[in-house]
Amino acid sequence: MVYIWLIIGFVCLVGGANFFVEGASQVARKLNVPSVVIGLTIVAFGTSAPEAAVSIDAALKGSNAIALNNVIGSNIFNLLAVVGICGIIHAMPVDKSLLKFDYVVNIIITIITLAFIFLTSGIGRIEGAILLIIFIVYMIYTVRSALKGSSDNKDENKKKLPLPLAIVYIVGGLVLVVLGGDKVVESAKEIALMFGMSETLVGLTIVAIGTSLPELVTSIVASSKGENGLALGNVIGSNIFNIIFILAFSSVLNPIGADVVAVYDTFFLLCATLMVYILAKNDGEISKKEGLAMIIAYIVYTVFIILR
Repeated sequence: MVYIWLIIGFVCLVGGANFFVEGASQVARKLNVPSVVIGLTIVAFGTSAPEAAVSIDAALKGSNAIALNNVIGSNIFNLLAVVGICGIIHAMPVDKSLLKFDYVVNIIITIITLAFIFLTSGIGRIEGAILLIIFIVYMIYTVRSALKGSSDNKDENKKKLPLPLAIVYIVGGLVLVVLGGDKVVESAKEIALMFGMSETLVGLTIVAIGTSLPELVTSIVASSKGENGLALGNVIGSNIFNIIFILAFSSVLNPIGADVVAVYDTFFLLCATLMVYILAKNDGEISKKEGLAMIIAYIVYTVFIILR
């Protein structure tokens, strides 16, 4: 039965992501808001709902390994696997404003998180509160920037949906994505534990990949529809949200401890973040070759954490 739920979860993810992206891109165009902003906020937060549910629930239950490694593993998967796959499907032009501000924020908060884990052996309530303050400031800035600019988001050749229907697409798609992600995580975790995997490994792989499936499917669908700003914005927005809201809120509810292995994994996340930034900034896009290199890097990392 657990395998059937796994398949049902994937079906919900694919269908929900398609509706979500279509609705979000339509609303973005109708409100003259850049699709990259929609990706950084609504879509990013929506697709991060599974990470939020898993990490917060794990923190409350004292499962620190899953709470922390879910976020670290998800961010690594988003950067290397999701962006890599999207790059292979379609060369991904990178929004300059994304690199100048949002991606820099992503790098800074990853460094801060690494420092917290290294110096305090975890994320306590004070550290979590600091991250939450950063989240509030970041959101205020993002919303203000979106309100200021209006954008060249008009495309007369794209299919148009009435606004009410677009909202139904967003809400319905989000429900399917969240439910699908939840079923995939539960089923995959149960299958993994049946094979004797540790909680840390489950958090970094099965749970992290499972909760990142919405980002993966949503970004792939967005990329295939030519919504590259939405695809990359979704990944960066999700990674920022995962750290300064999900990890922060989880640690405020219940301090999250970490061992030396978490330091190594967070350091790898920082390296992956810098690598993708350099590749994107170098020629203003993520090419198919660069996407392939990211996939290979993720496979090597996964093999390493399984063998260690």
